[in-house]
Amino acid sequence: MRELRRLLAYLGPYRWDLLMGGLLVLIETAFELVIPVLMADLIDVGVENQDLHYIVGKGIQMGVCALLALVTGLLYARFAARAAYGWGANIREAQYERVQSYGFSNLDKFESSSLVTRMTTDVTVLQNAINGGLRPLVRSPVMLVMGLGLSFWMNARLALIFVVCAPILGLILFFVVRKVAPMYGRLQKAMDQLNNVVQEGLTAIRAVKAFVRGEYEEEKFRSVNEELMETSQRTFHFAVLNLPAFQFTMYTAIVLILWFGGGMILKGSLQVGELTGFLSYVLQVMNSFMMISNVFLLLTRSLASAHRVAEVLDEDPALTDPAEPVGEVPDGSVDFEKVSFKYRADAREYALYGVDLHIKAGQTVGILGGTGSAKTTLVQLIPRLYDATDGTVKVGGHDVKEYDLATLRDAVGIVLQKNVLFSGTVRENLQWGDSNADDETLWAACRAACADEFLRRMPDGLDTDLGQGGVNVSGGQKQRLCIARALLKRPKILIFDDSTSAVDTATEGKIRAALARLTRVTKIIIAQRVTSVMYADLIVILEDGRVHAAGTHQELLDHDPIYQEIYASQMKGGEDHGQTAQC
Repeated sequence: MRELRRLLAYLGPYRWDLLMGGLLVLIETAFELVIPVLMADLIDVGVENQDLHYIVGKGIQMGVCALLALVTGLLYARFAARAAYGWGANIREAQYERVQSYGFSNLDKFESSSLVTRMTTDVTVLQNAINGGLRPLVRSPVMLVMGLGLSFWMNARLALIFVVCAPILGLILFFVVRKVAPMYGRLQKAMDQLNNVVQEGLTAIRAVKAFVRGEYEEEKFRSVNEELMETSQRTFHFAVLNLPAFQFTMYTAIVLILWFGGGMILKGSLQVGELTGFLSYVLQVMNSFMMISNVFLLLTRSLASAHRVAEVLDEDPALTDPAEPVGEVPDGSVDFEKVSFKYRADAREYALYGVDLHIKAGQTVGILGGTGSAKTTLVQLIPRLYDATDGTVKVGGHDVKEYDLATLRDAVGIVLQKNVLFSGTVRENLQWGDSNADDETLWAACRAACADEFLRRMPDGLDTDLGQGGVNVSGGQKQRLCIARALLKRPKILIFDDSTSAVDTATEGKIRAALARLTRVTKIIIAQRVTSVMYADLIVILEDGRVHAAGTHQELLDHDPIYQEIYASQMKGGEDHGQTAQC
């Protein structure tokens, strides 16, 4: 309940719509509760005395009350919808903003499919709690209290039937809610699993088709889909039990009232109009009990969703700005001082251990190592995508923790191992590097990345639509566009994480030559090919998360057995391979 109260703070300006909606429900309920009193007078006075004028007058009053109830009900729907969907939009925005502030270690705790469910399905549940639950939440207690009061005012003896029925209805509600409450949490987790399979299957659809694994993926989807179906069936099987139970109790109460009320009419202690009006209040009171039970079920489900949403909002970002951050990165020097790192605090082994490495501003550094040697992990510590577990990482002579995060990352251009392009045009993607870049600047970056070669062949050039995730370009073209985007940042440190693996050696040579002209930029190149790093000022060999050796190409070729083995296996005795080509 605490999480739900906290989320209500995100109503913002829509709280007035919520309050207005509640007020309109009260007015609507008051009009509806007046109608049975008017009906009783119409029967007992107008019909009994055959007074047509009195009957017409009471009928008009009832019609006016019904019309006013309709108008207030329509106005309520307008205000409730604004409050519910405005609130949902604010919660989604707060979640998305929170996720943007997460470090990589925070994102490791949540599956992307779960985050999608929490921003969509869970928020929809909360919206429905307002949209569908506000009216009965306000209306039911008013109808219950006023209905019971007017029932006792009309006939206290018949109203005692409520005293017997109310505890029975309360017990039914208690057992239903107690059974269903934990099942809603399992239902949302089943939704997470379904979204995960759908997302994974659609993202990897080309691999699925290439390996002819369509039937396997269909079976996997069928499994999670059936699990969601069965969980939903079990949950709502118990949730709807309250309806027949409440109806049985309600009709039993009506039968008892008709039985005892009929006897009182025969004895002359009760009039027909009073019994008719009393039955109207009976229906209203019983319906109020029914609505209260539905509100409890809505509330129970919304509490499960509120808890999941609150988990996202309560997650403390692993990386925060210091109180007095350094406002500028002086140069591109990078220093690792006895740096060790592990992805989780409870991990048994370090991914990096005891790294001492010093890179001067403007140097070109190559990093080689086998799969799992923590090459990517090492460079992710530079723009502070992760924080070192032990030791210090310095950029420009300052600990990276002393910088404002935006300032540090603006000074570091990184082309990730997995190339990411976004829906939209080439221009829109490149302007991630510099939002104000004109066409001349964009083409200059594309020439440096050798992306102009294929862009000029496209009919729309920079305005070519890339499709979702860049599906309209090849892997090598993606890499070149990502390199151009990083160059547009004009960073002081450029990191290439195996970012030329999909281009041919001639194109790689042209890119390397263009990078060599950036003399004031520190370039760190992670590669699998010796030709990608053999001209670097410093080559670092990583093995099992440790610096095995560091030196120039010739120094390592003369003294380091691992480098000698890599060189021999790739070059096959020829040093002419991969000579720098000119653009």
